[in-house]
Amino acid sequence: MKGYGGKILNVDLGSRDVTTEPVSTEMAREYLGGSGFAVRLLFDRSVPNKDAFDPSNPLIMAPGLFNGYSVPTGGKVVFCTKSPLTGLMGDSVMGGSIGAELKHAGYDAVVITGRAPNPCYLLVKDDEVEMKDAGDLWGLDVPTTVEKIKSEEGNVRVACIGPAGENLVRFAGIDCDDRQSGRAGAGAVMGSKNLKAIAVRGTRDLVPHDPTALMKLNVEWVRKMSESPDYEADTKYGTGEFLDWINSEKGTFPTRNWREGVFDNRKEIDPYYWAPRYSKKNKACFSCPKPCGKLFVIESGKYAGLAIDGIEYETLYSLGGACGNGDVESVAKGNEICDAMGMDTISAGDVIAFAMDLYENGIISKEDAGGLELEFGGSEAELALLEMIAKREGLGDVLAEGVKRAAEKIGKGSEKYAVHVKGMEPPAYDVRGIKGMALAFLTSTRGACHLRTCAYALELTGKFWKYQDVDRLSSEGKGIEIKELEDLVVMYDVLGVCKFSRGFFFASGFIELIKATTGSSYSEEEILWIGERVNNLKQLFVLREGMTREDYVLPEKITGVPIPEGESKGHLVTIEEMNKMLGDYFDARGWDQNAIPTNKKLEELGLKD
Repeated sequence: MKGYGGKILNVDLGSRDVTTEPVSTEMAREYLGGSGFAVRLLFDRSVPNKDAFDPSNPLIMAPGLFNGYSVPTGGKVVFCTKSPLTGLMGDSVMGGSIGAELKHAGYDAVVITGRAPNPCYLLVKDDEVEMKDAGDLWGLDVPTTVEKIKSEEGNVRVACIGPAGENLVRFAGIDCDDRQSGRAGAGAVMGSKNLKAIAVRGTRDLVPHDPTALMKLNVEWVRKMSESPDYEADTKYGTGEFLDWINSEKGTFPTRNWREGVFDNRKEIDPYYWAPRYSKKNKACFSCPKPCGKLFVIESGKYAGLAIDGIEYETLYSLGGACGNGDVESVAKGNEICDAMGMDTISAGDVIAFAMDLYENGIISKEDAGGLELEFGGSEAELALLEMIAKREGLGDVLAEGVKRAAEKIGKGSEKYAVHVKGMEPPAYDVRGIKGMALAFLTSTRGACHLRTCAYALELTGKFWKYQDVDRLSSEGKGIEIKELEDLVVMYDVLGVCKFSRGFFFASGFIELIKATTGSSYSEEEILWIGERVNNLKQLFVLREGMTREDYVLPEKITGVPIPEGESKGHLVTIEEMNKMLGDYFDARGWDQNAIPTNKKLEELGLKD
């Protein structure tokens, strides 16, 4: 088949068996690649109702269809597994170059099962696949691990975990090229398998169906992106360029563990402040002509010498606003700790904000916190707690379980301060003032998530894709809106395209690119049909793993406490609104009111069996 590496690589770390199998024409046609392949393989290869740390839980890496070519922003790869944080779908997409390298080695997915008896790393060089000893790497941080593997193996691309993954922190991530597969805890699954890293070198040519047409399309899309009105701000200030707009004009920037929707002490964490002072150059993912990454450097003071790829919008929220921390240098230091230790910055910041809320409400004491004064805005305590979480020391051992489990362990009424959906800590959108996003949090199969719909783009501006005049403060019409956005946006993960392309492609823009890459023709309706198939398969997986209608609930801080000030003052999502939106969504999906896809819908999608 044109456009593909052509094979699936299967590795059992326990038995050390390595096998390959061809990608079937049917699978390629129905799922295309990336998240489509990963979800299908996870559903087929996993043993139902096993713990995420059971050796049988597969860890799957699958590059998007366009990865390895020059499709603008098309360098994304997905890691997919059962999440140790939620027990549900644990799919997380990242940039970095390892996806392209894997495709050039001849593989469209890697399925890793079993548990190695001792720490190891997986080395893939085209047809040569080895499990190599990583005893001397265990315990090392991410940058040191990468450096040592590259010094040993030469020109390879490395995806690895840090100490947080080794210590089974439930929101540990995987790093490659300073980019992270952060959410849902795939790094902890790697740690449970005694797998420190995956190193890949591929030397084969990738052959698209029509190289000339693909090159012309790539040039045209690069031109469109570079001429867009958003291009200058996005490349100059990165993903956080709209922070002040969300905070001041919309009043939906969650602050101090969702006590408020406005962060008054935000000046320094706004990229319009820090980018001119600390950013030395732009940094782009593989195949990206629109670099949103910044090389953030501190040259003097307490954190002199710090140099990170950041700070992303979500991290400005989680380590900044959520913790009441307006000191951008300490936020950058926290970002560095998370990246080196291998932790998701969103969950890490949220769980610390939760602890600070408990501290200020007298539920945990200074003694419980190991002598730390966990007041909002306490940057030194925040940084110390990040280290404790990664190492599972003291209170950090409890918080390493994530907000949901930590609240259950701490008790004493702490559940009312626990902000999560289905066990996943939320991103930087106060959904009390963005009601379509509230529904998106509820329906995501991995828990509170902004990237399964990108509905914030529609809700906060009122227009996006085919939608116009959308009211973010109304609960009407959200069911079909979120259903259709989910089916569109999952295709970005199937094809490996970045959502920060700002919706340039939508479904119609993918048609010619897919044809030039694979030779297969699709209509816009057929592309969205693939998205619907993938989303329904995700739902079947989480239902099989025990999710029920009772799990579709928003935290008390969203349903019971209105935003106290700012442009969204007085707004919340009532229980009645939540249930109405859910009912509308289930109807739009063709599911029953228990969130179970009907036989008719499964037959339509070819998933009945």
